[in-house]
Amino acid sequence: MSVLVCFHAHPDDEVFTTGGIIRRAADEGHRVVLVTATDGALGEVPEGILRDGESLAERRRSELEASAALLGAQRVVFLPYADSGMAGTASNSASAAFCNADPDEAARRLADVLHEESADVVTVYDPNGGYGHPDHIQVHHVGVRAAGLAGVDAVYEAAVNRDHVRRLITLRPSGPEDAQIPDLDTFGLPESELTTFVDVRGAIEAKRAAMHAHRTQIGDFGPFLNLSDDELRAAFGQEWFRLRGAPAGYRETALPL
Repeated sequence: MSVLVCFHAHPDDEVFTTGGIIRRAADEGHRVVLVTATDGALGEVPEGILRDGESLAERRRSELEASAALLGAQRVVFLPYADSGMAGTASNSASAAFCNADPDEAARRLADVLHEESADVVTVYDPNGGYGHPDHIQVHHVGVRAAGLAGVDAVYEAAVNRDHVRRLITLRPSGPEDAQIPDLDTFGLPESELTTFVDVRGAIEAKRAAMHAHRTQIGDFGPFLNLSDDELRAAFGQEWFRLRGAPAGYRETALPL
């Protein structure tokens, strides 16, 4: 049994880029630990979903636990940081926001988990955090430092394959209803920089179920929930990573678990 630790910024981030590898690793008998840096309290939530007296942070915690169970993660760890909000918003300057946390202190917190779990593989984000979100960028910096402190060599940057997104747009220019097309010059990483291409089509139903578990974040998942099975497999049936320190031209089709 190997131990995979997936480090993410907010509840629901685990589904998009690592939901498939979490489910696949669990099905293969490995231990999976999901670590989330923030409470997600600044996410947008449709009216009427929260119960009386319930905070968004409380609901998102329970949603993450439900998602983790569906994906097969055996442990969920919540780091004690506040959501920084989207880039350029006033909340970015809050002292409690994860983007303003002392990177060394945060890295030590994560390293403690890596030591405790004897982690073999850690996933973080690419240096731009996928799309420039301050919390995602901080996940990259903190995750890389923590892996160094814990002596974990297999550090994988989970990333969107921007060339794959371009291919999908070519095949279906209109895209799912209400889906916003990102700036593909900065979103994710080009295919040429990716090292690891993992087929997770067998986990697609678990990924769909995990999307549904995050009811408060319907704005993020809404455009994808009604896709056909074939469309969902095309969009989310593969997950991509860049192995830090990999030699030029390195390619693989699975994480070293």
